[in-house]
Amino acid sequence: MAGLSPKMVLVCVGMSALAACSIPRGAALQSEVLRGQTDDTADFQVVHVTRTTAAQVAHWPPTGWPGAYRWLPNSSGANSPLIASGDKISLVIWDPQSNSLIAAEGQRSVTLPNLTVSPEGTLFVPYVGDVSVRGKTPSQVRTEIETALAPTVPSAQVQLTVEVGRLNSVDIVTGVGRAGTYPLMDRNTTILSLIAQAGGVETTLRNPLVRLIRDGHTYEIRSESLFSEASKNVLMKGGDKIFVEEDRRFFTALGASGREDLIYFDRDEVTAMEALSRAGGLVDARADPKGILVLRNYDAKALRRDGSGPKKSQVVFAIDLTSAAGLFAARSFKINPHDTVLVTESPMIVTSSVIGLIGSAFGLRNQAVSD
Repeated sequence: MAGLSPKMVLVCVGMSALAACSIPRGAALQSEVLRGQTDDTADFQVVHVTRTTAAQVAHWPPTGWPGAYRWLPNSSGANSPLIASGDKISLVIWDPQSNSLIAAEGQRSVTLPNLTVSPEGTLFVPYVGDVSVRGKTPSQVRTEIETALAPTVPSAQVQLTVEVGRLNSVDIVTGVGRAGTYPLMDRNTTILSLIAQAGGVETTLRNPLVRLIRDGHTYEIRSESLFSEASKNVLMKGGDKIFVEEDRRFFTALGASGREDLIYFDRDEVTAMEALSRAGGLVDARADPKGILVLRNYDAKALRRDGSGPKKSQVVFAIDLTSAAGLFAARSFKINPHDTVLVTESPMIVTSSVIGLIGSAFGLRNQAVSD
């Protein structure tokens, strides 16, 4: 650097140092993330969120979950259970005749305890044979046995009691005070009454979800909806299995937000504005309110060219919070499970950092000249 003054040497050294190092930042710039968006070969699509596009995207295929919880319709019940295989039935057959064919001498009744309903749904009764009982009420079975006994014991009367077996019970597996098997004493037993018998939902669960497995199908509902809507309090059926678990749906918050973390859903739907609130809002000194980005992946089967769905599997939704239109759009745009909500860094942060570093370099220069 022969011929350069000390001042110019220090300036050159300072500028070289700036060129050699990167400005420390906590998040990407919007321009960096969206670079190449207009290129035909870009592997992502950018959608600027307005109230119009938010309404259109709401009809696109859901991602991260089926899009809604599926629950059973309610049905009417009755005060008596339906007999199932594995139930134990005890019979007392009364015969008032003095020369009874079924009772011992001097007695007027015979007791047949703990008869097990076979896997085929039948019950063996002496002098009658196999009686089909599965799916019938105790009253119906009692009448059928009396009718079948009539040719042999014309005046017979039958007393019948049922001990419910496992196939006429419900398993409450997780998420309650006392998990276990609970017998259905009648067909009016509801899911809420069983959860109450089991000690209620554990208070430590975050956003509890009630899952019911019946006949090989799975149904789900948020506990809040189950507790508040009477029509959701469905009747139980033998063999049902109930799980109470935390809602596992989440989105990821990154960048210049108050919180960088996995954030779990606390309701069926969360809007972009609500997601930002749950992420701690925007960091005033860093965030770019024009650069709120939502990153989402779609299945290849969801791609459309007619606007009824995404054009590419990777979609970036860009939200501008500096206008009323953008604010209202953020209030209606729905976040999907597994979305990434990225608050980008303000370009002013980089400018301020550069100015600060240049000022530091010149401060060093002034110190060197004074020395």
